[in-house]
Amino acid sequence: MLGIVVKSLGNKRRGGEETFVSETSVLQSSPAAPATDSHALRQAAFRKVIWRMLPILTLGYLFNFLDRTNIGFAALQMNRDIGLSATQFGWGAGILFIGYCGFEIPSNMLLYRFGARLWISRIMISWGLLSCAMSLVSGPASFYLLRLALGVAEAGFFPGIAFFLSAWFPAEYRARILSWFLVAIPVSSVIGGPLGGMLLEMDGHLGLAGWQWLFIIEGIPAVLIGLALLKLLANRPQEATWLTPEEKRIIIASLDNEKRDRAVSRLGLALRDIRVWLCTIVYLGFTVGSYGIQIWLPQILKQQDLTNLQVGWISALPYLIASVGMIIWARIADRSGKKIINLATCCFLAAAGFVLAIATGRFDLSLMGLTAALVGFTAARAIFWSIPTRFLTGIAAAGGIAFINTVGTTGGFFGPTIVGWLKDATGSFEAGLLAMAGFLAMSMMVALLLKLVVRNE
Repeated sequence: MLGIVVKSLGNKRRGGEETFVSETSVLQSSPAAPATDSHALRQAAFRKVIWRMLPILTLGYLFNFLDRTNIGFAALQMNRDIGLSATQFGWGAGILFIGYCGFEIPSNMLLYRFGARLWISRIMISWGLLSCAMSLVSGPASFYLLRLALGVAEAGFFPGIAFFLSAWFPAEYRARILSWFLVAIPVSSVIGGPLGGMLLEMDGHLGLAGWQWLFIIEGIPAVLIGLALLKLLANRPQEATWLTPEEKRIIIASLDNEKRDRAVSRLGLALRDIRVWLCTIVYLGFTVGSYGIQIWLPQILKQQDLTNLQVGWISALPYLIASVGMIIWARIADRSGKKIINLATCCFLAAAGFVLAIATGRFDLSLMGLTAALVGFTAARAIFWSIPTRFLTGIAAAGGIAFINTVGTTGGFFGPTIVGWLKDATGSFEAGLLAMAGFLAMSMMVALLLKLVVRNE
């Protein structure tokens, strides 16, 4: 059976490059292998790819999210040192996403042209250097400018990774693969909370403030990981020198034989597809909610008269639970195949968690509510990104995923800005959390509409 699949694959061309015709003779001349052997070979091939790529990519995304959200911990000292109000801090925290979104689609088009390996490495190196430069901010203007530049440097990283992984893993693997990759988001906060608290304790060392050390120490690893990616990644299975010819054939056959939902391969058609627009609205809603809480959580906890170190450790607990919840929920969604229903359920849990957090005056119950919200939208991310790649291929996948991420990631600007504005207007965080619940409820309802236009669930 495998020999037949490989033979048909070898006679085709993909994107102008010939696949491995000459290598098919080995399998063609041998007896058909039992299905169990074929399955074992397939599992072994994908396991090899996973261990080669996923740890370094996940580590890179961990530092990517640290560099985006460490501003929340830096604010515990920085706002006072450079004279930022809550509104100014909210604007500065969110303006990163203006630069990010403005350059998202151009960045992914360049990734498609130059290859994921080179472009993802470039992104990591440039944002790591700019993250270190955040230690130089001295007032609102320089704060805004460097945050904007950091967003431009990061543009295209996540959609580039999503596009890259879709070129390596068929649909049946994607939610689980993305969950292990996206677990970097909550894990970055599990690590970043205690680490941020400890780095702030370096205040005054070598003449630098604690928040300056935070930016420098968390920015350098991104540069080193970017350099390592140049050696470890390959754009496609065909280019992977570390795979055997047989492993390449198995992976390519798995990708070619996957079932797609009315695939779109042209960028213009993708941008007019109702499925793309519904996905964009869903992503926007839960991104507003997620960044609204992630940026402000340290300052919400600080209201309990905790030390910076205590804030760091307590904030890590909800993210630890969210990390485990994301992986388990993504596995359930993969096994059931019901990605859209699971996505809507995730958004509902997040909205309900925000409501619980503001419906009680007890700190423990409020923390439980915020934890439920974090579980909901972190699991939603992993499940969500396995949906667009079911109907977008080629350059439509590169541009379509970038478009969804571009519009959706503006939530990284609106979420922190809305919470900061409502905090100044009302004197508390309750109105901001209620607004975040509203955005998650919107995502839940639009996800249910998505069920009507995406088949093969």
